[in-house]
Amino acid sequence: MGDKADVWQGTLALMVLKTIETMGTLHGYGIARRIEQTSGDLLSLNYGTLYPALLRLEQEGAITAEWGVSENNRRAKYYRLTPLGKKSFAEESQSWTRLSAAIARVMA
Repeated sequence: MGDKADVWQGTLALMVLKTIETMGTLHGYGIARRIEQTSGDLLSLNYGTLYPALLRLEQEGAITAEWGVSENNRRAKYYRLTPLGKKSFAEESQSWTRLSAAIARVMA
């Protein structure tokens, strides 16, 4: 079981919000790398899933984005949390905690 696991779509938005909350403003590649690093490289992000999730969070008002220049001197879109995003993250985080505890009880 050494292979990386794919990230479930329902958990991706929560992990993106947590990453931005913790790290501050980041570009998509930075968000992906941080999630993979934080998981101990057990999770693998599909960029075809990440960028639509970022767009969806932006459309919902949870994050805002602006263009900037990356460390590699390339044009990149940088994302940051909005007040609504902070509130959404807090609510979703509590919901996730309850759900994961329930699943752990079933699996015990």
